[in-house]
Amino acid sequence: MRYFVAVVEAGSLTAAAKNLHMSQPPLSVAIAQLESDLGVPLLVRSPRGVEPTSAGRYLLDASSRVLGELDEIVATIRRSSGGASRVMTIAAVPVLMWHRIPELLRRHAAVAPDVEVRLVDPPPWTAIDLIAQRKVDLAAVMIADHRRFLARHRDSFDVYDWGDVPLVAVLPPEATETGTVPLRAFDDRIVLLPHRTAAVPSLPELVEAAFLRHGIVPREIRTVDTIQTILPLIEAGVGSAILPDPDQASLERFDVTVRPLHPDPGALRALVLTPRGASADPTVRRLLDLLATPQGAVLTNRV
Repeated sequence: MRYFVAVVEAGSLTAAAKNLHMSQPPLSVAIAQLESDLGVPLLVRSPRGVEPTSAGRYLLDASSRVLGELDEIVATIRRSSGGASRVMTIAAVPVLMWHRIPELLRRHAAVAPDVEVRLVDPPPWTAIDLIAQRKVDLAAVMIADHRRFLARHRDSFDVYDWGDVPLVAVLPPEATETGTVPLRAFDDRIVLLPHRTAAVPSLPELVEAAFLRHGIVPREIRTVDTIQTILPLIEAGVGSAILPDPDQASLERFDVTVRPLHPDPGALRALVLTPRGASADPTVRRLLDLLATPQGAVLTNRV
């Protein structure tokens, strides 16, 4: 696969052979053998060089991913055998990535500079699956009913409380509202909400419950994929939303109007998940010990 990728990137067998510090005949034989093994042509050869066929383009994409993962595995093993840095992977929903995760990692880097932290931002249900499969070390999600979540998943992984995440009114940039916005202001507005998922009740359930409780009837509720895709629509003036704003700092980077709400529609709860027993790992334990409210009070380890 490395030979094939090198040939496509170089655009010709001659150039690829030079880059690989080998002669062209064995490279040509290797590519021909690969095509024979797969039973399909991978390259279109011409006097100008080579171009991948449709099968070749697919193989190029797949090979790049596989070789990248292989290189990373090799690098990780070498670091481990040489006593170098430990790698820790965190899956977190984007809203927490925008402020709370960076603050946590800043404190963590001060006490564990030898640990390399990698971040992925999957949807919450995927983050939970990654923890269940032990493919990541920690996951950070936001839940509408954390007690129900804990009752359902207590035996699947360990759950740590990361505090409330308040909800705020998020309006187009030209909005004239000042100060606290009444929840009633969402009457007859176009309201944007992310898709709900039965697996992880979160923002949609909390907002809709608040509307029902206070008799709020929006003109229309438009469902979009994620909070990330809601924000450009608000910036464009398409609609408004009620969104989580951890530590009142996550939405500052967007061209929107952010206001507190009254009455309080409720808050999401941020939870950090780890595989069962992962806290016995000193690297994971060190990060868990840093979980704190924005005011700096250490939270209890279990919800």
